[in-house]
Amino acid sequence: MKKIFLSFAIGLFAITGQAQNIKEILLYSQENMNGTARFRALSGAFGALGGDFSALNVNPAGSVVFSNNQVGFTISNYHNKNNTNYFGTSANETDNSLDINQLGGVYVFENEDKSSGWSKFAVALNYDNINNYDNSIFVAGTNSINSIADYFLSYANGIPLSVVSGNDFNYGDLFYNEQQAYLGYQSFIINPTDTNPGTTTYTSNVASGGDYYQENSIVTSGYNGKLSFNGSAIYKDRLMVGVNLNAHFSDYRKSTSFFESNNNNTSTNYLVERVRFNNDLYTYGNGFSFQIGTIYKATKEFRLGLAYQSPTWMRYTDELSQSISAVSSNVNEELAADVVNPRLTMIYEPYRMRTPGKITASAAYVFGKTGLLSFDYGVKDYGNAAFTPDSDFRDQNDLVANVLGVSNEFRLGGEYKIKRVSLRAGYRYEESPFKSENALGDLTGYSGGIGYNFGEIKVDLAYSFSERDYFQSMFDQGLTRAYKVSSKNSNISLTMLFEL
Repeated sequence: MKKIFLSFAIGLFAITGQAQNIKEILLYSQENMNGTARFRALSGAFGALGGDFSALNVNPAGSVVFSNNQVGFTISNYHNKNNTNYFGTSANETDNSLDINQLGGVYVFENEDKSSGWSKFAVALNYDNINNYDNSIFVAGTNSINSIADYFLSYANGIPLSVVSGNDFNYGDLFYNEQQAYLGYQSFIINPTDTNPGTTTYTSNVASGGDYYQENSIVTSGYNGKLSFNGSAIYKDRLMVGVNLNAHFSDYRKSTSFFESNNNNTSTNYLVERVRFNNDLYTYGNGFSFQIGTIYKATKEFRLGLAYQSPTWMRYTDELSQSISAVSSNVNEELAADVVNPRLTMIYEPYRMRTPGKITASAAYVFGKTGLLSFDYGVKDYGNAAFTPDSDFRDQNDLVANVLGVSNEFRLGGEYKIKRVSLRAGYRYEESPFKSENALGDLTGYSGGIGYNFGEIKVDLAYSFSERDYFQSMFDQGLTRAYKVSSKNSNISLTMLFEL
């Protein structure tokens, strides 16, 4: 039963597919530990600390901790290395990118009327890339079980030949499943069982009885950005409260190029021996969320924090372009390639998504002016994510609720000051959002950094590292044999802060 569940989860976590499913839920619900260099150096353990622009993404009450008006920005280098294993064959791919991932400003003012107990207020505006999608994966191996033809057959069976042949519809009028069947038929990868226009059954035109060398190159780019409008205040120098109103922006591009070859044909019939299948997906959207939080100074040194991050309500649009080329041959000769390259951009109906909310509890101990220790514990129930309205996505949402569950996150950070120099380190652990963690493993991360205070200018530098293993399949159906990905991410961040 466990193996069946795991295969089911991996199938939903496929690399290619148009239907809204768990792949989209995870892509837009998970957040990288992005932000300022100080935030990264402490592995994001800032829920009870505040006084940092990216800390507002954890607890909005933290802006009132700033002593002075301040503006700042962060530049980060992202380095990703992905090792894959497919049918015993190992491959790897790396990706580097440079980005201005954070920009913010805060205005702090004292309340002249102290009688109310509200002694200090702050307003802030901050932008963070909460997820950077720049990444590359390459997978290759020899599959002795099935071919790319099984992918097209899984879509084509049940669709009339009159549709698959393009006689009844223009290419741009096809639904996604019809489009896949059309590509498979027009490239001669699949054949109908007879020539009747009403035929709905098909067979493979790829030679069987041997091995299939397969490889897939996946390149993604883009970002998930969050613009926060923040306000906070402190009551009687002990209780801090704050709120964020967040605007979200997503821009995601994914290009995949699948290749398959075989030497299985020993007959005089022309059968497919090489295939190149390209997919280019562009997804963009925007949405809204809010956050509320509080920090309480139990003593001068000890602080407690509690924050709630609402679900994010997003609206997305997908644009998809596909092309395919197939070469057929027999024992004597090779034919010219059958190329299906309509390159028509198919724009699908916009859909809405609700990502899960999050609760973060925090504690911190500040050792005067010499240093601090901080701990955050976060809980996010991915099973509460959903496509909306539920009546239109009932089956998909039921699957999400059955496969995804609660993910706990732990962050620990420390800082030690030596005059104007600050030394920092952190640790991060995040559980898999899957109820079966084999589909997507737990994440472990480490970080460190240094900062120097010039007075009105502060410079922070940080290095962070995280790793996680997971399984993916080549396609969402038909060709679903999983391969393992061991992902390692290294980031270097530089933050410049200016007091006004």
